[in-house]
Amino acid sequence: MSRRKARELAFQVLFQVDQVDAEPRQAFDYLVRDKYGSLDVQYRMFSWKLVEGCLEKLSEIDARIARYSRDWEINRMPSVDRNIMRVAAYEILYMENSQEVVAIDEAIEIAKKYGDEGSAGFVNAILDKILGEKK
Repeated sequence: MSRRKARELAFQVLFQVDQVDAEPRQAFDYLVRDKYGSLDVQYRMFSWKLVEGCLEKLSEIDARIARYSRDWEINRMPSVDRNIMRVAAYEILYMENSQEVVAIDEAIEIAKKYGDEGSAGFVNAILDKILGEKK
């Protein structure tokens, strides 16, 4: 459950960066203080690694997402969906020893919590294709 909270924190930081051009570290620190203060240090570090990695590999991640979203350009997708997929795609593609299926399952759960009724299915479909491409 704590890794899910860490992924959720990373998503929320990326969402703020995406929507209001927030400074990532300030957004992260604010959310930790305001909402995720009970999150263990190891999970905070995991979350920050997701944020940094996503931002570093953003254009590559977005290109992968765009490749499989036929009807949606990356900048026209709901920001919630886009940023949930960015976190999971980074974990799938770039993190050593990642549990890809777990990353997808947790992205789906975050999409159910923050997205609209079609978000979970959309996120699942795109991430499954990204994972299939990797294998």
